[in-house]
Amino acid sequence: MTTTTERDTRFDTARHVADAVLFEGYVLYPYRASAAKNRLRWQFGVLVPPAWAPAHGEHAFQRTEVLMEPRGEATLHLELRFLHGRRRTVQRLHLDGTYADVGELHLPDRILVPWDEGTEERVVLAVPVASLAGEGVVLPFTRPAREESEPVLDGSGRAVGRLLLRTEEAEGRVRLSATELDGPYRVLKLTAVVENTSAWTPDDGDGATREAALPRSLVATHLLLGLDAGSFLSMTDPPEWAREAVAACDNRHTWPVLAGGDGRCDVVLSSPIILEDHPAIAPESAGAMYDALEIDEILALRTATLTEEEKREARGTDARAAAVIELADSMPPEVLERLHGAVRGLREVTGPDAFDGLSDGPSTLTEIPDGEAVFRPEAPWWDPAGADPAPERIPVEGVLVGPGSRVLLRPGLRRTDAQDLFLQGRRALVEAVLHDVDGGVHLAVTVEGDPGADIRREQGRFLYFQPDEVTPLEEA
Repeated sequence: MTTTTERDTRFDTARHVADAVLFEGYVLYPYRASAAKNRLRWQFGVLVPPAWAPAHGEHAFQRTEVLMEPRGEATLHLELRFLHGRRRTVQRLHLDGTYADVGELHLPDRILVPWDEGTEERVVLAVPVASLAGEGVVLPFTRPAREESEPVLDGSGRAVGRLLLRTEEAEGRVRLSATELDGPYRVLKLTAVVENTSAWTPDDGDGATREAALPRSLVATHLLLGLDAGSFLSMTDPPEWAREAVAACDNRHTWPVLAGGDGRCDVVLSSPIILEDHPAIAPESAGAMYDALEIDEILALRTATLTEEEKREARGTDARAAAVIELADSMPPEVLERLHGAVRGLREVTGPDAFDGLSDGPSTLTEIPDGEAVFRPEAPWWDPAGADPAPERIPVEGVLVGPGSRVLLRPGLRRTDAQDLFLQGRRALVEAVLHDVDGGVHLAVTVEGDPGADIRREQGRFLYFQPDEVTPLEEA
């Protein structure tokens, strides 16, 4: 087993997507620490200290299992990446030379506020596949506690304060093993477990909060795996002969996908965010926006509408937030226009080779009807004025369900959002019953025990399920 600090070029393509995973939801629009959306941080791939995990519904480990076909004396390359929280305190310099903590420090170009920064950490190793048999290999790692300070200067270069940057110790380990499977081909099941092994124990006071656990956590944890000889099998679309073996793989709190670029199967990204094979960043994206699941165009337009005071606070919140502000302020119109949607599905059938192999060529296309043949209804397809008032409560399994009702979530009938599957069997509170113009009914819910439920409720950002995806619970 060897470790190295060099960046492995085989991961270059996957690393672009991995960077998006690493900073997914890192700082949300409007990019200010004071915004309600940024009070509950670090949502993806958080591995907390083991003493904290059981009582708070969070995890101390990730488990990846993937099938691989190594050739010869193949070597497995691994890169573990995560964010390590660094707590920033803002202090003002007084005339007597002493410093005092403050909630804000105003500068000409920014407003500095307390904030938890995320520093990128990597654990890299290369190990022969042959050595993974049996107990495999274990690689422990430690990121030590440290404290730094940075002077804060005003526009004239005079010291007006400082930033105290405190990092707590983070400990973990990576366990790797491989077992050969029975079958028509030589296939190994690779198991990679990432664990937070911190000995930190929460106390009964402030130390029992999530805020105290996060600096000792591994945040946005994900793995890059690569073979120098051989390939991995797709876990979402495996060959028929491997489907049973793939179904037996046990992936927990992460999901592996092929990520070496189209046509390549020698690199896997195991991500806490469910992705498809060969994920890629849209070429229209001008830069990282860091806002979870939002649209670049909308974010750029919204950011442009912030007041100068709001932009100053965003610049003082985080260097990455400051970069977003500068990006939005400097984006040329032609770049912004490029963000306004892209139709990729048509490109394959409208190119010069679109009709290769068709004996009749373009003449096989259906002729577009003239205007007289197009159906035009006399009345609008949906008239709000004529609609009946939507009921606030609906029957579900013989029970009227509405705002305030408690339900058991059992997603899976629609199969439209893989993230919903993580909520199987969780209890939830119905916040609203919504009716769409097609007659569909949707239940807006918050999950019981979700520490961000109040913020979701305040912002109206709920989870949505159809009536056949819930079971009513008897009221206490």
